[in-house]
Amino acid sequence: QGVSINIFVKKTKSKKLGQVKHFNIYGKRDLKYNFLNANSLSSIDWNELENRKPLYFFVKKDFKNEKIYKKGFSATKIFTTNSVGVVTSLDKIVLSEDLLELKDNILTKFKDENYNNKNVRRYLYRPFEHKFIYYEPKLLGRSREKVMKNYYSDNVGLIISKQFGGHQHFILYITNAINDKSSQPFAPYYNHPLYLYPDQKSDVIFTEKNRKPNFNMEIVEQLANKLGLEFTSEKEETQNTFAPIDILDYIYAVLHSPSYREKYKEFLKIDFPCVPYPKNKAVFWQLVELGGELRTIHLLENPKVEQYITTYPQDGDNIITRKIKIIDSKKQLGRVWINEQQYFENIPKTVWEFYIGGYQPAKKWLKDRHGRELSFEDIQHYQKIIVALTETDKIMKRIGKINF
Repeated sequence: QGVSINIFVKKTKSKKLGQVKHFNIYGKRDLKYNFLNANSLSSIDWNELENRKPLYFFVKKDFKNEKIYKKGFSATKIFTTNSVGVVTSLDKIVLSEDLLELKDNILTKFKDENYNNKNVRRYLYRPFEHKFIYYEPKLLGRSREKVMKNYYSDNVGLIISKQFGGHQHFILYITNAINDKSSQPFAPYYNHPLYLYPDQKSDVIFTEKNRKPNFNMEIVEQLANKLGLEFTSEKEETQNTFAPIDILDYIYAVLHSPSYREKYKEFLKIDFPCVPYPKNKAVFWQLVELGGELRTIHLLENPKVEQYITTYPQDGDNIITRKIKIIDSKKQLGRVWINEQQYFENIPKTVWEFYIGGYQPAKKWLKDRHGRELSFEDIQHYQKIIVALTETDKIMKRIGKINF
């Protein structure tokens, strides 16, 4: 847990802003105590901070790329409607991986509720992890229905954090379902659906004819002018046109660029990210292709995720009983034991440590199932996750080489 020590010295009645100095020390408690005992205000090598509008940071920031960064468009302002994810307040009741268990929970907890199968929706709980939710807004803490109702029909959306605060990793993901609000401090997930559907009851399925792009058309027109392309509300095969899904894929690719994340990391800690306008048409389509590949991989819709790179060679009861950790090998591949007989083989160490936001899917997915029996579908699903993370790492490196 971080600790902040603040010392305020009043020296003058001047209306000028005060001088702000800052110093960081990282390490264990004894190291910090020894440092404080051995130093005074005059002996510490302070960093003097600039009083910079509008946020007046109390830590050192590198803003040398600010002018370039702000020439882009806000990844959230291009979408007209967004919200943080659902807060159920009753996860153990309204969420389940088993439909029969979900129904039993609802009827046991809410005895006067008329259970309606049409209220059962897919729910993105964590990256690569869906559950079923009984989506009846009156039973939920925060339903976010204005946004989430747009996933009753065919849709995808970007999940982006407004900031990543104390985390080391920017939060970005794709969804085609109602999603959870992050339980992590500082960085709730904001859901940006690609399309908005008319007000609808939960038992009505709308088609493409009824939906409209969830876009600020002024920014879309700027994109169209820069690219020399015509915007269409649905994807067409017509030459010199681009559609909402192309914009989403472009944004998804740019925000996955390691060089972008490193160059603008200070700004990503503060607010929603700014996305640079495409350099030219060729770069735009190159990034659209890579972003689209990432999207389908993260939704586990890409055929590549079924080309397993791991094995699960031993028979057994499939119950996770061991502490989940990777056993390294000399070839940068590891073995992850789930019990005394069974394990997943050939898991890349880079994938094991791979983060999406503050979450490590390869590790966390197994840890959350400790004590449970993995079904055949679970075993397949986990191996798809490993492929998806492997491909994500490869594609991110390709994106990082593009000068946009």
